[in-house]
Amino acid sequence: MSLLEQIKTSKDIKQLTRAELKLLAGEIRKRIIDVVSKNGGHLASSLGAVELTLAIHYVFDLPKDTLIWDVGHQSYAHKLITGRNDVFDSLRQYKGISGFSKIKESPYDGFTVGHSSTSISAGLGICYAKYLNKDTSDVISVIGDGSLTAGLAYEGLNQTGDSKRNLIVILNDNDMSISPNVGALSSFLSRTFSAKSLQSMRNQFGAFLKSLPKIGDDIYNIAKRSEESFKTFITPGMLFEAFGFDYFGPIDGHNLDHLIDILTNIKNPKDPVLLHVTTVKGKGYEPAEKNPIYFHGVDSFAVDTGKSKKTPNAIPSYTQVFGSQMVKLAKTNKKIVAVTAAMPEGTGLLEFSQQYPDRFFDVGIAEQHAVTFSAGLASRGLKPVVAIYSTFLQRAFDQILHDVCIDAHPVIFAIDRGGIVGKDGPTHHGLFDYSYLRCMPNMTIMAPGDENELARMLSTAVKHDGPVAIRYPRGMGLGIQIEDHPQPLEIGKGKVICEGHDLLIIAVGKSVCEALKACEQLKDHGISVTIINARFVKPLDAELICEHVLKIRKTIIVEDHVLDGGFGSAVLEMLADKGVAEFPIKRIGIKNKFVEHGPQDILRRDYGIDSTAIVNSALKLHGSTIE
Repeated sequence: MSLLEQIKTSKDIKQLTRAELKLLAGEIRKRIIDVVSKNGGHLASSLGAVELTLAIHYVFDLPKDTLIWDVGHQSYAHKLITGRNDVFDSLRQYKGISGFSKIKESPYDGFTVGHSSTSISAGLGICYAKYLNKDTSDVISVIGDGSLTAGLAYEGLNQTGDSKRNLIVILNDNDMSISPNVGALSSFLSRTFSAKSLQSMRNQFGAFLKSLPKIGDDIYNIAKRSEESFKTFITPGMLFEAFGFDYFGPIDGHNLDHLIDILTNIKNPKDPVLLHVTTVKGKGYEPAEKNPIYFHGVDSFAVDTGKSKKTPNAIPSYTQVFGSQMVKLAKTNKKIVAVTAAMPEGTGLLEFSQQYPDRFFDVGIAEQHAVTFSAGLASRGLKPVVAIYSTFLQRAFDQILHDVCIDAHPVIFAIDRGGIVGKDGPTHHGLFDYSYLRCMPNMTIMAPGDENELARMLSTAVKHDGPVAIRYPRGMGLGIQIEDHPQPLEIGKGKVICEGHDLLIIAVGKSVCEALKACEQLKDHGISVTIINARFVKPLDAELICEHVLKIRKTIIVEDHVLDGGFGSAVLEMLADKGVAEFPIKRIGIKNKFVEHGPQDILRRDYGIDSTAIVNSALKLHGSTIE
């Protein structure tokens, strides 16, 4: 039996020798690679955090002590040693375990995560809760260097330092380059500085200096500055010291002996502590070490080569269409600039960044800043296109409303991953954007039914003098030929794409193709259907919709979005305002619940928004009578 098979709880880790821990690290890496190669997932981050995970579980008393992973990309090793090895093959699979930390999944998961930069704020809240409950156990928040680009992380650091609560923050730095000599010296000094005896002696000596009559505070401040100057000479810790943290590091995050020593020393601190560890993304798997960006979030791949198992598709994805159209538009319009929040590859802007480096801005994981920064660009005549996933744009609600919409700055929001997204689950589905955007004055919202419409909507947005949101799904398009010169759409105008007399279907975005499939199936039942591709969520084509509702009298509204406040709500509100509300209308969308992870087609089936759901609703509605 392997070591990993013997580990059922975190407590089993403590029974291993340090030599056995190093063997276990190798077994964990192999297990992660084997499963992710089949299921896909966040490989590089999890491989880089294996030793850190083992050291934390070895030193701390989990789950009495609370461990919070920021984002959760690096939590696979944690899952394996907390009772989930037997079900790890179900990682990110339908009805399987989540790819992120999840309170409902395990008591060892201290906080449900999925978006970046939350671990410090959540950790401080838990620290205060423990303090008020007379609980003296530790709280450990692990955060990556990428997540420290977000303002939320600094807000958490700021309050933590001021509060003097005993939060332990571990900065997992997998990007900063530190030379071996400095790293070794810094590691030695940090382990020395962190020793309990030295910390106690330093505190006692500081108190003694302060107690000296008249000159005590001055001497103490001189001694403190001397210590900080020495530490700053060999470590980059002054920033965190300024926030009120005791800083230790950077140390090698793959050296288990050093990690265990220093974590033992800083356990049960009296003040906030920040431990800076350096790790290698993809550690132990050469393809991931060489290409950590590709292996950050990867589909299934061949373990021996690292190459994707997916067959290349001739049909481009919506993301690829967006990226190629951005390059084309930028050639003739020098006002166009592109902004992304640490995802040039994921949003399709890599080619744009290479061809127009002066007009491309990657602001890091800082969606709020990205939006207000773009408002500043737009206020001086530029056309910023902000490419952000729907679920992440939620974080910038106030900036869109306040900094963009009040003055109607012409910022274009390219909202990728709209609707049901897939295997990353409730933290990543883009099911709320219509609701949080359509309430904003001056905002125009579009959703393409196919890839050519996406190209036309981009052309529309560039010519529009005001804020625009274009929301499109994850995955490949329909194979529709894209026009060489996509023409702008008339703002607020929908299109009838299928004509019948028995039933009206009003659809938008991804739901348009599901409506077309349903239309074909309904022909077998003798039901002829009119389909309106609304194109616009705001403003709606009130004239077109009212005309057909009055004429056909039985209507289904379909959207890949929550029903509350979504596209269907917008249509009902408009019909009520127009006095056209007395006819049978069925809305199809996601009910007021969070959608779990799984394949898109299965989730659409289970949550009742696919063509089958439309057909079933149509049959019921067609059989009804109008009183």
